[in-house]
Order: sequence, then C-alpha cells, then structure tokens
Amino acid sequence: MQLKIQPNKYSICRLAPNAAVPVWAIRGTFHSITRTEDELSIVCEQKDIPPDVQAERDWRLFTIAQKLDFSLIGILASIADPLVAAGISIFVVSTFDTDHFLVKLSDFDSARKVLLESQFTFVE
Repeated sequence: MQLKIQPNKYSICRLAPNAAVPVWAIRGTFHSITRTEDELSIVCEQKDIPPDVQAERDWRLFTIAQKLDFSLIGILASIADPLVAAGISIFVVSTFDTDHFLVKLSDFDSARKVLLESQFTFVE
C-alpha cells in the first residue's frame, strides 16, 4: 500500500463545543473538523494556530494514497499493528475517500522505518 507524507507539522486542537470554526483552522490544504456535544476538535497545520489555543502539537500526517472502498477490512489495522508493536501511537482521521493518520514528530523517523519494513511504500 502506498502512503503519502504531508510536508507540514499538524496539531490537534480542542475548542468549546459551541465555538465557531475559526478562520485559521481552514487555511491549510488539510484540515478536519469534528463537533460533538463536548468539544470542537480540529486537526490543522500547526503554523496557523494561535499560541493560546489548547492543542496537542507536533504531529506529522500520513495519507493512504488511494481511494478506499467501504467494504475493505483491516486497512487501519495493517498500519496500526506494526506501529503499536514499535510503541508508536497514532491519531486517525477518516474521510469519504481514504484514511489519514498522524504520528508525533518525535516518532516520525521510527514510524517511517517501521512502515517501510512492513511493506508500505511512500509516494510524493
């Protein structure tokens, strides 16, 4: 399976559940916004986030570089299992077409190595 590594650093932000979606959250080429009764959660490029926003910072983003059929089983497990075995945590975002996952910047090199050893390839 082919993965694309997005070039920027990302953060996972938490805002109040009734907060408006801020303009800074939608500036980059990738962002994910989820509202629940408890929070407004935003994944976006770190450079756009004001310093006073509650955020888990310094993540790198991988994207599965193909459209995935909804009937496919085990795609995320095939990624997560070798990373878990290496002690690397992931944060997953799924879209209609594909899946994306983030790893902490401090784990990025190790995650890339583990994924290569697990027969994943990387595309530009």
